[in-house]
Amino acid sequence: MYEVRVEADFAAAHFLRDYHGKCENLHGHNYKVYAHVSGSVLNEGGMLLDFSILKDALRQVCKELDHTNLNDNPIFDQNPSAERIAEYIYNRLLGKLRENHNLDLSANSPNAIKLYAVDVFETETSRARYTIQ
Repeated sequence: MYEVRVEADFAAAHFLRDYHGKCENLHGHNYKVYAHVSGSVLNEGGMLLDFSILKDALRQVCKELDHTNLNDNPIFDQNPSAERIAEYIYNRLLGKLRENHNLDLSANSPNAIKLYAVDVFETETSRARYTIQ
């Protein structure tokens, strides 16, 4: 099995409505995001997936979130935790890879490239991961 990982970043504000502590107040992070794809078959160029394809798609998704108040995005239901952000980025990235690059991302295909995981770091030591296993 092969795995490829790229990273992107964005800066955004948020607060956690159902949290009791300092994170219930509006604050911001410089988020770092890793996207991982895996698969068992390399293309004719000896690559699982061209880094630039994955990186461009991830950057597009992160750009949508950059310099926003994440609480204004209804998908987060006023609680944009790192876990929910990771799930959101995973789903948006999956859609962009399917739409823009016509990739075989189906879990049923043995030759598929799988979007394995998305990691969202709020700090260098704190991350949430969303994955489909």
